[in-house]
Amino acid sequence: MAALLDKLPWTAIVFLCLTLGLAPYWPPHIIEKLGMLFHGKLTRPLDWFDLFLHSAPWLLLILKAVFSQG
Repeated sequence: MAALLDKLPWTAIVFLCLTLGLAPYWPPHIIEKLGMLFHGKLTRPLDWFDLFLHSAPWLLLILKAVFSQG
């Protein structure tokens, strides 16, 4: 997994976080979906997919930071 993350450039991951990870920009969709999750209102499969879609770039960024060499 670390080898795969090393192949992904930082700029691409940051770009994904700033575009897909925050879209729509006001309010950020990821914040809305996390609020729904914590309040137990994330019930529809579409909402779960949406949460995964908007959180995936952030998870990649965190994983790359943890597994980066050097």
